[in-house]
Amino acid sequence: MIIFQRRLLILLCLFAGSTLAAPGDALAPPKGRAILNVSGKIGVKNLGDRAAFDMAMLEALPQHSFTTRTPWFDKPVKFTGPLLADVLAAVKASGSTVGAVAINDYRISIPVADARKYEVIVARLIDGQPMPVREKGPLFVVYPFDSAAELRTSTFYERSIWQLKALDIQ
Repeated sequence: MIIFQRRLLILLCLFAGSTLAAPGDALAPPKGRAILNVSGKIGVKNLGDRAAFDMAMLEALPQHSFTTRTPWFDKPVKFTGPLLADVLAAVKASGSTVGAVAINDYRISIPVADARKYEVIVARLIDGQPMPVREKGPLFVVYPFDSAAELRTSTFYERSIWQLKALDIQ
């Protein structure tokens, strides 16, 4: 019940354009190599005009897992990582669109509403193992494709960006 209440509160806060962070809350700067940079309409920054996360910071967020079939793997795969909604909450995102950018500069727009409607995760593990860059890592935005037929379309497959390096909130 507590998990449900927390998720509901996160979703309500995102819908209202705010987050769980109270005024004055800070996001500590990364201690390790920053692997995800978040910029744009955010209220919490820790590195100049952006929020930077190292892997330990992403691991410290609540972790979620699901197993789903994808067009990129021969069999169902278990993905684990924080909800995209939790990442947005951590930086007090207030926009309606997430511009996601991969290491190879592939770019895609993800509606913030997707983070509310689906349990989209920023996966850091595949089948319990970290993802090297050559295997779509270190981060992969993934939708739970098997949870709804509407997700098994090119629109949602294209939004599932691997080798994620940045999010720009607009």
